[in-house]
Amino acid sequence: MTVFLEPGARVRNPQAPEWGIGQVQSVVGYRVTVNFEHAGKQLINAEVIELELVAPAR
Repeated sequence: MTVFLEPGARVRNPQAPEWGIGQVQSVVGYRVTVNFEHAGKQLINAEVIELELVAPAR
């Protein structure tokens, strides 16, 4: 999954929808740092949690 993630991408954590939409800050291997609307900066292990890409608003 991290192949599709890059800094600036907007994502959602399906296991914690209350966090809101987040913006990817960095990707190092399976470690993805995301700044979420309602949870702040979180380090996500993409081997365990598959983040969902959010389509940009038009």
